Parts: sequence; C-alpha cells; structure tokens
Amino acid sequence: MPVINLFYDKLSKILGQPLSKQSILDNLPYLGIDLEEETDDYVKVEYNPNRPDYSSVWGIARALKGFLEVETGLPQYTIGNSNIVLKVDKSIVEFRPFFVGAVVKGVNLDDELIKQIMVMQDDLDNGIGRRRSKVSTGIHNLDAVDPPFEYKAVTPDFRFNPLGYKSEKSMKEILQDVETGRNYSYIVKKFSRYPLLTDSNDIVLSFPPIINGESTRVSTETKNLFIDITSTNMKSAEDVLAVLLTAFADMGGKLETIEVQYPTFKKITPDLTASTMIIESAFINNLLGMNLSITEIIKYLNRSRLDAKANKNSVEVFVPRYRSDIIHPIDIVEEVLLGYNVANLTPTIPESSHVGSLNSQLLDLDSARNVFIGLGLIEVMHYSLISRETIVKTTGKEPKQHLKVENPKTGEHEYLRYSLIHSLLSTLSKNIHEEYPQRIFEISTVFNRNRENPNKIDENNVASVVIAHTNANYTEARSYCESFLNQYKAIPCTTKAVDQSIYIPGRSAELELKGNRIGKIGEISPSILESFSLRVPVSAFEINLDFI
Repeated sequence: MPVINLFYDKLSKILGQPLSKQSILDNLPYLGIDLEEETDDYVKVEYNPNRPDYSSVWGIARALKGFLEVETGLPQYTIGNSNIVLKVDKSIVEFRPFFVGAVVKGVNLDDELIKQIMVMQDDLDNGIGRRRSKVSTGIHNLDAVDPPFEYKAVTPDFRFNPLGYKSEKSMKEILQDVETGRNYSYIVKKFSRYPLLTDSNDIVLSFPPIINGESTRVSTETKNLFIDITSTNMKSAEDVLAVLLTAFADMGGKLETIEVQYPTFKKITPDLTASTMIIESAFINNLLGMNLSITEIIKYLNRSRLDAKANKNSVEVFVPRYRSDIIHPIDIVEEVLLGYNVANLTPTIPESSHVGSLNSQLLDLDSARNVFIGLGLIEVMHYSLISRETIVKTTGKEPKQHLKVENPKTGEHEYLRYSLIHSLLSTLSKNIHEEYPQRIFEISTVFNRNRENPNKIDENNVASVVIAHTNANYTEARSYCESFLNQYKAIPCTTKAVDQSIYIPGRSAELELKGNRIGKIGEISPSILESFSLRVPVSAFEINLDFI
C-alpha cells in the first residue's frame, strides 16, 4: 500500500483552522486512511490505491475539509488557456500513443514541497500507471523551454542530457547505465524507436516513460510548470492529470489548458468537468439498512466532497473528475456512509442458531505455528501478491510463466506468489539494520499452475523459515526442520541432495516423505543475497504442509 507523511502543521494550515494532533489522528481513519507511525511532527499514513487523490497532503486535506464541514460539496477549479500547442507525431502511435498535459503557473516551491510532489508523482505512476507501463508523468520548468512542443518517436541512438547528468547519453545508454532506465527499460526495449518530448528548439523535456531531461529540472526557483502525461490509455492518463492538477490548484497554482494536436483530431486538456450519476434513495437505504431522507443523503454526499440535488425519489450526484474510483452506484452508497460517519453506527451482533468453530485445517495450521513459536522463531505475515521486482531479485529472470493478476492495484502486488521465501527475504532486507540473529517463519497459501490443466490453479498451505546471521548454514536449517517435523507430526526429516535454483550448489536438498517431495532446504545463493542487499548468510527451508 502507498504511504505518505502528513505534517500536522502543514495539514492544519491547508485546512485553514488549527487542529490538534489528536484531532487529526482521531479523524483520519474515518476517511479510510490507516495510521502507520506517529511522531511529534507528522503521522505516516497508508491509503488504498483506489483513492489516488490521497497521494498528497492536499488531497487528504480536501477530503478532511468536507468531513469536518470546513468546506463541503464539489470543489471548484478555474482553468485558463495557455495557448500552448503540442503536436503528436504519427510516428509515436504504435509506441505510446496518448498524450495529455497542462500548465500550472504561479507556484511557490521549496525543497519539502518538491519532495512531496515527487512522492505524489511516484505513487500515481506506480498505482494508476502500473509502474509507468500504462501511464507516466513528467513535471517540467516551463520557463526553460519554448513551445510549441512535439511528441514523437526517435531511434535509440538519439542523445540528450538525462535528469541528473551533465553529459549526453544515448537513449540506449540510458536504459543500460542509468538506474531509472534499468528499472523501466522493459516497457520500451521491445520497440525499435523510443518516445521523446521536445520543444521548438529541440530541447528535450522527457524520454517517457523513463526519465526527464536535465534542461527542464524543477527547483525552488521554478514558478511555472508544464505537465506531460503519456499513456497507452487515454482515460487513465486523464485520471492522473486530474489528481495532479487539483493538488497543484489547492497549493495555489493557476491551471491552464493546452491544445494537443493528434494526426487526425485535436484535444484540449485538461477537462475537469464533473460526471453525473442518478441513484434511487431506496437503493441507498436498502444497502445501508437505514431510512435517510433525500435531504440527509445530499448532506452526507456534500461532506464527501460531492454535489447532489433531489430528483423525485432519487438524487443526481455530481462526481469531481479527480475521483476516478467512483464508477458504480455502490461507490455512491459508500460516500454517503463516509459522510454519515461510521462512528455514528451502532454495532449489532446478528442472531444465529449455529455455533461457530474452527475447521480441522485451521486448527492444524495453528498447531504448526505453535511449534515454530516454541522453537523460538518469529512469525511474519505478508500479502499473497508480490512484485515483479521481488521475483526478479529471487530468480534473476523475468516472471513470464508466473501467475499475474490481470488488473493489479499497485506494482507491489502484481503476481501470485508460488513460494513464501520471496517475501521472507524481502522482510530480511528491510531489517538489515536490526540485530542478528534473525529467525522468522511464515505459514500461508502459495499458488501454482496445475501441470495437467494450465487453466487450473493449485493452492497449497506452506510453511517457510529463513535464518540470518554470520554463521547461518545448512546444518542449522536442518536442525530446525527436524525439530519441527518431529513435534508437528512425529515424522523424520529425510533429505535427498539436489541442487535448487535459489540455493548454493552442493548445499541444498529436497525434503522427502515416503518417497514424495514435500519441500526444499539449503543455503541461499550469494547472488540472491546481494540482490536483497543482505550482508550475512541465510539458510532456509520450505515445507508443503498439505503433503504431510
């Protein structure tokens, strides 16, 4: 989940009224925001990726204004005309065809503000943008370039100064030598030509979706901005643009449109016109189990920063353009509830004639957990989805055969994990500054494609252990494995020496039970440890609990 820091003084200033630290902490959860860490100056919060407007303090403040009734209803934004033209060349159509943009004038930037803008930009690129593969953004110093602009495709040999570099590099070199290029090269490397955005003097603004040009670097001296967004999907690009621009407007910037000239049509961007939806009041009340009047429904929608008006037995709801998450009447019902405030709901326990109990499988898994805890290991828990980056770090290969989620919410949760060791190594990498030894375990479900039927997915309960310290080795891992199997099911730990891809050759084995493979054990390969920035040896084992 995306995480941002909210500084109490900054948030209070945006709200236009002093709020105590405790008041902020008390109200944020009712907006659907989770509190991760509290300090004297700020609170670290986690927000759901389906609320991209929460990617900045201004978006959260906007929602909080409505909830506290400081400012309710649909936010209003004025947009002028910059008279700037951007031409989309026909050469780009087959590569990354869609472009939207805008101008923001009169911004007052400091180092902290620039940092916050970069965090917001990254969250949008990773969320809606699917790690830039679908949408990527560029923010430029408008005063450093001369319109009109051109968006076109060029050969990999084209050279310019990428952001952070004083000398020129070819686009091919950027993909090989620059960290950002290496991270996102997979998006464009399949093409024979690459996207490029230039001004009338051929000054490079950006090589989307990879990196901006050094010439348009944004600094504390920058007053006017040009926003470029390239995409493989027009709506997604417009969604990102709306979130960015409303945040810039809230921080005092003046918004202006640009004209994008495609080979066959013209488009004025941005368009922040609100969408409309008509919802029956009975539909809202039936779902909520309430009896709200239309007047009350409108009031609560206003608190959620939506406008609404009565229409006989229904309400016509006006949804701001930055709320791309509202796509169904159910979403409107949720906004009514948020405006009502879930704290005002009275919890009730439904009547039931049945007595609940844990099934035998859950009891068995709890038994396994208790054994590991009794052995002194610490349990960790992860999502069942992992990132492409984690798989590449573990295997050294692109996850072509892995089970990918069709429409992931973030780049961190793209693939169903087929092993728990990936996640455990990620945890160790985040704990490199903690004291060693570290001995952790996880019991959860893994997912693999059925060998006989590729359209079927096998789900298995697996237990994994990783051990990290200066003397971690195969013998220690086997000792823990033997103790676990003996206490859990009173079965022996039988091994067969077999080299495994993630383990050091000659220091790994398969775990067997009655001739059947039930897991694997070994010392993690140094190359994998290096990819996770681990500086101590790590041994591990993994057991399929469904097989014993």
